Amino acid sequence: MNPTHPTAPAPGPAPVPRITSVGTAVPPCSYTQRELLETFGVVDPRVRSVFLNSAIERRHLILPPRRADGTRRPETQGELLRKHTHAGLALARQAAGTALERAGATPADVRYLCCVSSTGFITPGFSALLLKELGAPTHCSRLDVVGMGCNAGLNALAAVAAWTSAHPGRTALMVCVEVCSAAYVVDGSLRTSVVNSLFGDGAAAITVTAGERDGPPGTAGPAVLGFASRMIPEAIDAMRYDWDDDQGRFSFSLAPDVPYVVGAHARRPVDRLLAGSGLRRSDIAHWVLHSGGKKVIDSVRVNLGLTRHETRHTTGVLRDYGNLSSAAFLFAYERLTEESAAAPGDHGVLMTMGPGSTIETALVRW
Repeated sequence: MNPTHPTAPAPGPAPVPRITSVGTAVPPCSYTQRELLETFGVVDPRVRSVFLNSAIERRHLILPPRRADGTRRPETQGELLRKHTHAGLALARQAAGTALERAGATPADVRYLCCVSSTGFITPGFSALLLKELGAPTHCSRLDVVGMGCNAGLNALAAVAAWTSAHPGRTALMVCVEVCSAAYVVDGSLRTSVVNSLFGDGAAAITVTAGERDGPPGTAGPAVLGFASRMIPEAIDAMRYDWDDDQGRFSFSLAPDVPYVVGAHARRPVDRLLAGSGLRRSDIAHWVLHSGGKKVIDSVRVNLGLTRHETRHTTGVLRDYGNLSSAAFLFAYERLTEESAAAPGDHGVLMTMGPGSTIETALVRW
């Protein structure tokens, strides 16, 4: 060996990203499904059945302004967009503040900020608005993930995890903020009523940091080990958010077969996620699923062979908040964290579902 050209040392283990904290926020006012039916004067028995058989008890919502007679008036598209912006920013700030405090960090520590939303389109996006609101460093790198829908939280986490792995020791902040009431159309139709019976307003944030190496199991939150996706092109129109000419505003719609499409394809991304890990589905101790709706949860649970106990946090979030779009799985993750049920060495699967139709998964280890 030529002594003037020493061999370079072998690279050490790649830095492993870890979720170090979580925080959530919802608007102050919540409503039962019956209260919402009465508020909007819904008498159609088909629509009432959709609301009352949703497995949802309450949702936090920002309802339209009241008229002089106490009834709620329809909001213009401009009013809906302003609600998305102003209420969303307030929720994002609250969730981010909680996550940073729990991580023992401050806004000054944030070096990467990723914001996720699908309930409105604004420029500059939430990442710029929240950076200013928090007082985070102006040299902080930013990313806005917009319009990807309910699955987008894991798409964003993949980007956040990659950034933290490339910047060991630096703090990344991911915020999913969804003001779903800014995407409502109240026209009495069964199509819009399915959406109006399901979604709630809320935001969730996590901090992510990568160490120089994969630390001892249980250290500073679960390690993010990998991701796997599944898109179902033949169901690309099953979930849509686009312009409604009749209503003069954006409108969200769901095809009736969404739960069965998602459930039928749930195994494939999970099997790809676990391939090469030495793990089987039965080795996964914790399942954190998107609270997409009662039928969606049941369909995924049956197709993956999960018990009701394994989906307890997902169904609990649906019951108490409704479908919170991209933020929902982090509300379920927060409940798992608060339960302190995850032991060092446990593996978990995070799963989100949304437009495309798309299923996203991530493998984590405590």
